[in-house]
Amino acid sequence: MTMTQPTSQSADTEIRPFQIAIPQADLDDLQYRLSHTRWPDALPGAGWKYGVSLAYVKELAEYWQNKYDWRKHEARLNEFPQFTTTIDGARIHFMHVRSPEPDAIPLLLTHGWPSSIVEFLDLIGPLANPRAHGGNPADAFHLVIPSVPGFGFSGSDLEPGWNISRIARAWAELMKRLGYEQYGSHGSDLGSLVSRELGIQKPDGLLGIHVLQLLSFPSGDPAEMAGLTEDDQKRLQFLANFHERAGFNAIQSTRPQTLAYGQADSPVGQLAWIAELFNGFGDHIDFIDRDALLTNVMIYWLTNTAESSARLYYENAHNQQGGEGPNTAVTGLAVCAHDFKSIRRFAERDNTNIAHWSEFDRGTHFAAMDAPDLLAPDIQAFFRRFR
Repeated sequence: MTMTQPTSQSADTEIRPFQIAIPQADLDDLQYRLSHTRWPDALPGAGWKYGVSLAYVKELAEYWQNKYDWRKHEARLNEFPQFTTTIDGARIHFMHVRSPEPDAIPLLLTHGWPSSIVEFLDLIGPLANPRAHGGNPADAFHLVIPSVPGFGFSGSDLEPGWNISRIARAWAELMKRLGYEQYGSHGSDLGSLVSRELGIQKPDGLLGIHVLQLLSFPSGDPAEMAGLTEDDQKRLQFLANFHERAGFNAIQSTRPQTLAYGQADSPVGQLAWIAELFNGFGDHIDFIDRDALLTNVMIYWLTNTAESSARLYYENAHNQQGGEGPNTAVTGLAVCAHDFKSIRRFAERDNTNIAHWSEFDRGTHFAAMDAPDLLAPDIQAFFRRFR
């Protein structure tokens, strides 16, 4: 894959090396707060009915305090080259993992909420260096894995207006700044929306997009509902059940600041808010490795980005530029068993060039974490058409 020389550097466009180095005082403060948690009451036998289970959060918090080792995971994160740069006034932190294979395709990997760069750690090896993981070296990628503005090590200093459309424009600038003439994009959750928005904006060099979700819903036209299969009806019911429990969406789209006081002050508050989504509201508990979940929580906690990350929902709800489609980019979709299951007729209405559609009997909304052995080959298979 061709690569131009990076853009000439200036005070505004400089790309600076970055390494994670959390002060010990921050870890000591976390330990103190965990040991002094004031727990809420819960109805006997409530389980996950009213929200994340009290028994589950207590168990997870005890593990966090006594068994989890941040320094171990900090060292793993620092094994990968990391950088920061400024785009459109926002600090952008990103991993940039160059493949040893010279013809590798550059690939953006974009996380969503309540996720982070941690989501993609188990994909880095198989995608960047398939030769070393029993794969075909011709399937290799150069990986660019940004922290979404307002998330993690991109920091909380973020002006208003950073919605999906603006993030997509920033990603196009990032790839240009790195010197990539052509690239692909993969995303999950909000990262799926950013990838789709790239397909709408069609920046120079975008090859295609691969996502875990195509969030296309019924338009209200009765004719569109005619002839839906029994499986399609089940997919609609899954979505309806999700929205019944998605209180996070309503709150973060309207009052993210109010929510943030509890999360910024209480690590258990931050843990519970994130753990509910990672466990599918209790539908698939502990599908994701606990250390991976806690490392993800740690990034939110240590960077104090509860408010700035949740604010993305508000920006999308109140600043709805972009996303009007259709997405005409060559598109691939991986549908996982424990996630939204897109309905093809709706997806094809909003995405006119779907060239790849896979369905798997396992995997959650965070398949890069709990089913990387399925997701990595699917990404490779989709992008072979561009090699």
